[in-house]
Parts: sequence; C-alpha cells; structure tokens
Amino acid sequence: MDSKNFFDDIYEDFFGNKKIAKENEKLKKEIEGIDNIPSIEINKEIENKIEENKNIQLNKDDEISKSLEQLENIYISEESKEVIKKIIEYMRKYNEKIEKQYIQFNMIIYSNNKETISKIVDIINNAAICYQYIKNGKKVDISLYNIDKVEEIEQIYSNQNNLILIKDVEGILEKEQNFKDKFFHKIDDKIQKEPDKYITIISAKNKDIISQAFLNNEDIKERIFNFEIQEIKPDVQDVYQEVIEKLQINNNIEENIKLKILDYISVTYPNTELSFPEYRDKLSNTILFSKKEKIEETDIPKYEKEKTIEEVFAELNELVGLKKVKNVLNDLVNLMELRTKTENQLKINNTNLHMVFLGNPGTGKTTVARIVAQILYNLKYIKQNKLIEVSSKDLVAEYVGQTAPKTMNVIEKAKGGVLFIDEAYSLASGNGQGNSYNEEAIATLIQAMENHRDDLVVIFAGYTKEMQNFLNANSGIVSRIGYTLEFEDYTEQELLQIFKNMIQKSGFEITEEASKKVLKVIKEYKNTKNFGNARFVRNLYEKTIIKHASNTKGKKLKKILKTIKEEDISVENLLKM
Repeated sequence: MDSKNFFDDIYEDFFGNKKIAKENEKLKKEIEGIDNIPSIEINKEIENKIEENKNIQLNKDDEISKSLEQLENIYISEESKEVIKKIIEYMRKYNEKIEKQYIQFNMIIYSNNKETISKIVDIINNAAICYQYIKNGKKVDISLYNIDKVEEIEQIYSNQNNLILIKDVEGILEKEQNFKDKFFHKIDDKIQKEPDKYITIISAKNKDIISQAFLNNEDIKERIFNFEIQEIKPDVQDVYQEVIEKLQINNNIEENIKLKILDYISVTYPNTELSFPEYRDKLSNTILFSKKEKIEETDIPKYEKEKTIEEVFAELNELVGLKKVKNVLNDLVNLMELRTKTENQLKINNTNLHMVFLGNPGTGKTTVARIVAQILYNLKYIKQNKLIEVSSKDLVAEYVGQTAPKTMNVIEKAKGGVLFIDEAYSLASGNGQGNSYNEEAIATLIQAMENHRDDLVVIFAGYTKEMQNFLNANSGIVSRIGYTLEFEDYTEQELLQIFKNMIQKSGFEITEEASKKVLKVIKEYKNTKNFGNARFVRNLYEKTIIKHASNTKGKKLKKILKTIKEEDISVENLLKM
C-alpha cells in the first residue's frame, strides 16, 4: 500500500471536517430545543463547543501523525509497518462506529532491539488511547526472567494495566513444562474473559525462541497472537549515520575521521553479537571517552583486520603435520571459489559444510575448527568470524522440558558462525538405553542444521572410535554431514617440532642435548594410555619453563636466562593434565 494514499485515507474524515460537522450539527439540534436563552448566548455556546471539538480532533490528528512519521524510521520490515498502519486505521474506524466488530490486536514482536520494541509499543498504545480502543491505555512491561509464580499474572492483568508487554521470553525456556502450560493458559483465560480490555504484546529475539516457549501450547499462540512484527537489522550505513549524529552533538569531526569510523563499523558491526542500540552506544561512548574538543583517529577503537584467504591458509600450513586435513580444506576452498568465480553457472550441488572431526586428544581439532571459521567467513559462507565451543553438558539439561531450550540458546549464540561440539559422542545414549534428554538435544541440533543451513555450520568432534558409534546410531546427523576430517596422531618428530615451536614463540632457545631429552621423553610416554599428543607436549613445555626458572634463580646473564638446557626438561607428573 502506498504510504501517501494510506495517510490520505486515514485523515480524509479529519481534514474534510466531516466528523466535526456531524458533532456541530448534533449540538445545534440540541440547542434548538432550549427555551429562554438569548440568541447571543446560544451562539457563544455553539462556538465554544465547536472550538473544543476542533481542538480535540486536531490534537488527535497531530498525535497519530507523529506516530506514523516515527513508524517510518523504525527498523522493521515494510510488511510489518503496513500491519501497524492497518491496526491504527481499524482503531479509528471502530471509534467512529464504521467498523462494528472488536478485534484483539495481540501481537508478537521478533526483535532484539529494545528501542524498536519500545517505539512499537508506544505507537500502538497512543493509537489505543486516541481512539479509546482500550479503557485507559495504561501500559506495563514485565520480563519473564522476573516471574517466578504463575499467580503473578493476576497482578499484571489488573484493572490499571491495559497494554501488557511481555519481554525476555528466553526467561521461561528453562522452566518446567508444567509452569509454561499454566503460564500461557492463565494469560489465555484473562484475555478471553475480557477481550476488549487488554492488548498483549510479546517480544522475542526470533521465531525459534517463540516456538520453544509455546511448545505444547501452539493453539494458544495461534488463537490469541494473530499479528507478527519482524525486525530488520540496520545496515552499516544506518549505524554509521546514527553514530555520527551522536558524536557531532558536542564535537567536531573531520571528514578523514568519519571515514575511519565508517571503516571500523564496516568491519566490526557485521560480526557483533550486540543489538544495534548496544553497539551504537558502546562505540559512541568509547570514542567520546577522551572528551576532547575534536575527535581524532586515536579515539577510534582498534580492531583486528580481516585476513585474506592466503593469510588464513598460511596460518593453517604453519601447523605441524595434519597433511590429510590440509588437503581436504584446500579442496573445499577450491570448490567454493570455482562456484563463486563462475557465478554459480556450473551445475554443482550445494555444498553441505557441517563436519565431523575424528581424532585422539591433542591432535589439533579445536585449533583447526577456529581456522575453518576464518575460512568460511572469508569466503562469505558465514556472516561472522566466530566459533562457539561447547560440550554435551552445555546442551543437555537436568530436568524435563529444559534440554531443547538450552540447546536452542547455544544455537542462537552460534548462528552466523560455527558451532563446535567437542566430545560429541557423549550425546549418544549408552548401552541401548534411550536417554530422552540426549535424544532431545540431538533432535534440536538436527532441526537447526536443516533450518539454518545457510546461517550455521556445526562441527561434531571426538575420539575416532566413540564418534563412529555415535554416528552409526544417528542417521539424521550422518545425512547432514558434508565433510569428515581425520586427525591422525602426531609422529614423534612432529611432537618434538611442536615443542620447539612453543619454545621459540616464547623467545627461548633450546640446546641440542635438551632437544634429544625431549624426544626421549616423547618416545617413553607416547604409547601410554593417557597420552594427549600436543596436550602432552604443552604440559611438558609448561613444566620445563617452571623448572628452568628454578634452575636460573639468581642468574643475570641473558644468554643463560633464555637458553633451555637438558636439566630443565621436567618429567614430573606429566600425565596429569
């Protein structure tokens, strides 16, 4: 719907004075029946009433006009804006008796932007007051993190409160299903008993959270919350303009500094997990912290510049060993670059990038996962260069109904990046006995892998044998895995090289005799039960540095202080990691 035509339609009655004319005509008829009042007094009363009605109507016009102007600047979809406009229009028509049926405008706002939510609620509330759509229009907001008893709903839906905003829906996700059932049925009961008394608005970050919150109560959601408002994320230019506006209130900003700020926002904003207002205010406050007369380049926060694909692979190739892993990742990148260069004209199946990492402890799985995140971000397959590392305890809850929400919270944090699940085999039900909590976590993961395949990459990692058992038991996961990377144990020479690299990066040197002793220690421990490859080497390195510090106590010569000798190589409690 064209905005201009919509506004013309809303205000046709107002600016045409049709409604005012009707009120005035009514007043005239009433006064005609009054006797013994001088004509001049009658005319004065008519004039006063007409002027009063006119002022009331103009105030309403002005209030609604301001709301509609504000609506155009809110970060929500165009479809959502049209929904709100139609709601306001219906309230007006109902107030003027054009529409006869009362509609409950209960809605869900999908947004993480507190400013957006607040502005929408104010617009709806102002319209409801202007058109007397609810009794007194007093609004209240409540966080579900602060509700511990279902009985508190009675206080929220009181005679004083008519517009109810229920926010932070995540707060109900970890409560037991019985609580959720009672909570939503209580709201349902209050709304159904007095349908023309309340407008209830629920806000949540996204639809997945709402789905989990209304689990087993979908009928209430479908019956009561008929209207949905969808947030859109401001782009880099939107953020830049608002940051500059805040900075320019009391500061001078040269054009070259503005460009530096734009560069900073262009790199950091797409990767932030902060909401738009949080990001905008944090950046503005950081820049303004120095309180100078004019903003300088040194006031802009530092940020890590994006790495090229060549730089990312240089980091990968610096890792000791991992020949098979490096080959697979090279092939993956070559395929994705081919598709990009040919602008997807070749008939190549969509690449499934969910992965499994198989290998013993300390073989580089987590390190490579971080590099994979950088590669996929560089190739624009994921929106954020981030890796969220979790284990089964971060996904599985202790009580019924809490695992799916807990898993969904983790998925929400990982969206836009890579979710790395270490020791994933722990999610498998053991010995043929079904573990409903674990199965619930797996089912939630499988659904997310399918629903968010363009916005999330999941990597399952763990010991080779245990992971094979896990995959054999979960065909749903196997069918969604695109790549399996095998991390072989390091050879003795590779482990020695890892040790030397650690020494060199710390600024130390190592004697030939010390290197020989390190190799001897590695050979001695390599086949023991708790050997941890690079973890073992890290432990050996740390104990060696501590021993070296003791051995050089009281020494001052830098050559001695920087040289690791044979007597510094400590083998005490090496397997305790």
